[in-house]
Amino acid sequence: MAPARPPFPAIPLALLLVLGIVASARSSTAGVGYVSRLLEIQDRERAPAAVQLAAARGVLRRLLPSHDSSFEFLIISKDECGGEICFMITNHPSFSRRGTPEIVISGVTGVEVLAGLHWYLKYWCGSHISWDKTGGLQLHSIPKFGSLPRVQDAGIVVQRPNPWSYYQNAVTSSYSFAWWDWRRWEKEIDWMALQGVNLPLAFTGQEAIWQKVFQQRFNTSTSDLDDFFGGPAFLAWSRMGNLHGWGGPLPQSWLDQQLHLQKKILRRMYELGMTPVLPAFSGNVPAALKDIFPSAKITRLGNWFSVESNPRWCCTYLLDATDPLFVEIGRAFIEQQLREYGRTGHIYNCDTFDENTPPVDEPAYISSLGAAIFEGMRSGDADAVWLMQGWLFSYDPFWRPPQMKALLHSVPLGKLVVLDLFAEVKPIWITSEQFYGVPYIWCMLHNFAGNIEMYGVLDAVASGPIEARMSENSTMVGVGMSMEGIEQNPVVYDLMSEMAFQQRKVDVKTWIDLYSARRYGKSVSSIKEAWNILYHTIYNCTDGLYDKNRDVIVAFPDADPSSISFSQLRYRRHGKPLLRRAVLNEKTGLTDQPHLWYSTSEVVRALELFLAGGDQLQSSDTYRYDLVDLTRQALAKNANELFLKVIEDYQQQDVYGVALHSQKFLNLVEDMDTLLACHEGFLLGPWLESAKQLAQGEEQQRQFEWNTRTQITMWFDNSAEEASLLRDYGNKYWSGLLRDYYGPRAALYFKFLKESLEEGHDFRLKEWRKEWVKLTNDWQNSRNLYPSESMGHAFHISQWLYDKYLRDPDTYDQ
Repeated sequence: MAPARPPFPAIPLALLLVLGIVASARSSTAGVGYVSRLLEIQDRERAPAAVQLAAARGVLRRLLPSHDSSFEFLIISKDECGGEICFMITNHPSFSRRGTPEIVISGVTGVEVLAGLHWYLKYWCGSHISWDKTGGLQLHSIPKFGSLPRVQDAGIVVQRPNPWSYYQNAVTSSYSFAWWDWRRWEKEIDWMALQGVNLPLAFTGQEAIWQKVFQQRFNTSTSDLDDFFGGPAFLAWSRMGNLHGWGGPLPQSWLDQQLHLQKKILRRMYELGMTPVLPAFSGNVPAALKDIFPSAKITRLGNWFSVESNPRWCCTYLLDATDPLFVEIGRAFIEQQLREYGRTGHIYNCDTFDENTPPVDEPAYISSLGAAIFEGMRSGDADAVWLMQGWLFSYDPFWRPPQMKALLHSVPLGKLVVLDLFAEVKPIWITSEQFYGVPYIWCMLHNFAGNIEMYGVLDAVASGPIEARMSENSTMVGVGMSMEGIEQNPVVYDLMSEMAFQQRKVDVKTWIDLYSARRYGKSVSSIKEAWNILYHTIYNCTDGLYDKNRDVIVAFPDADPSSISFSQLRYRRHGKPLLRRAVLNEKTGLTDQPHLWYSTSEVVRALELFLAGGDQLQSSDTYRYDLVDLTRQALAKNANELFLKVIEDYQQQDVYGVALHSQKFLNLVEDMDTLLACHEGFLLGPWLESAKQLAQGEEQQRQFEWNTRTQITMWFDNSAEEASLLRDYGNKYWSGLLRDYYGPRAALYFKFLKESLEEGHDFRLKEWRKEWVKLTNDWQNSRNLYPSESMGHAFHISQWLYDKYLRDPDTYDQ
């Protein structure tokens, strides 16, 4: 049989990219040397090759059952990879014989095998793999069994330039994973392995461990822990000592269920050759310990974003790391995990100072804290390594060089690894002399709170990890994805995951052309042009601002309209300069300012091109997701401008204008809800239903649903007249949420605007807040149902909304 001709038109270019990977390999940095002993231990303790191969084969069957016999998988040694971690892709010796495997994928672990499979499917078969909510799989471009394209005769070798590919943020567990069952977790672990992730956080079920430790070893009661743990949607912040009790108490059934789930998660991760990162004791303790151990150095922390400092959930208790009880609790927690799970990967996450500032800035004191924190881990596991999120160095000005050095150098070199959590925007390794010689992982944070916003910094992603690794005296030991929420912007995660295997900077222009063809299964000229626009606009944010989505619809400004003023940004459309009203002026003191870093008219042009390619791609779920998202993005910025028109009308005392433009705003919100209903990735229903499905009984259903509704609206506590300080932090562009919450809230504000003008009095801000808070509290406690399946034709509705709101540039660009 003649060799199959590759069906993917960009294969020659892709081959050049792949072949260039090994040519400039430089896998070892000083940091890798510091953690070499741990890497050796992990290699020795990894699951047997047969176990890893069976687990990898299971992923293939779930991903591509029609091609189960097309691939042979092998586990190989590092020696076969030149002493590094790699995967290899070769033609099977019996390729031409009917019924035999066609391609051999070899790797040092099961993860490398699956990363190699993904690499082959991407660059030889033109496929694409993303989360189900973002369009899922595009596998139609893969040739049938028996017709897979051959690779070059010598095969392909792809080395990891760094040993670790990290995944998750401490809060992803609440923003995205809170309500997952095993079926959803299995899909995510499959996705991780295919992306090459080998160092994931494994935080599920830890409350059950803490329950056993505190009750059996430290005399706390069930009611003590009811006050200590947060509700299911707020566990991340309960774990970090930011709050306690909010959304709780946790039912025993939840604790047991989550521990059972964690054991399945860990088993699968170990089977694939991953190193799950387990939690460690950070000093966060139940209030009751202050009475049980009156001589212990336990301090009550300050208020973390609560409105009235309510002690029911504010101001947690922190055990000083220098107190002997700290090491005792830390050891007990590690030992209990080992009893429950049977093994460990020896890496433990602990973030004692995450948005909690130490009480003393004396370097010697900070050093003693760090040493004691690590001793709590080491006393339970002699081979322990501390993994710490580096967010504190970005977030808190407390951490000046002396304090930062004191913490980083409080632990033996190689026993602490820092996550440079926001390196694509604010890399700390540059300003801290490579974390003062401590190993670190270059991470892309990208997303806050699971907000839905098309956003990215692709150039920084394509070059930042390479610059960090190749820099003088580099201590980099890995790359990572540390987003707060997943299931958005699949292009960003496709590129970032690939950086785990790239030795050179990626030419994003070339890469994005390949991406658009892979994403939809064919190359369409208008779509290719659209993606080039998106790359240079939406996905090229260089202003250095955090992208917490603050579009007016989902983060409505809580302000007196008389105090709102405007600023202007200058853009160009078709070579002609124009003025764009874009943001609320910072002089108002408002925090809820929409973020705009690109020309909206260019993005509308990209949408035009997307619609032009619709005839060829309407059957593609990946296309439908991107079309809905892009239309939503353009309409959201249009809504920001409509809101500013309403405010202008109000300030000019134009009652008619306020009525006209506020109604247009509300119509737009309703139309956007209709658009979002066209794809399951933009529905409120699945979020609510997934929570209720984990509940046992009506009371738990009510509690869990309240958790889901509160996290995406008010988030934290409020008074009768003051909204939460974290309101709308977890906002979502979800169908159902716009129609039943964001729209009515805006309508309420506009009602007060019109009353102010018609009755000749100032805007009643206090009364507006009262009614808004009541609206929110009522919605959080409501039980109305929402669809979990999409409705409507995405292409037709997107085209209708483009014609209605965006086609006329004079309407959009004012």
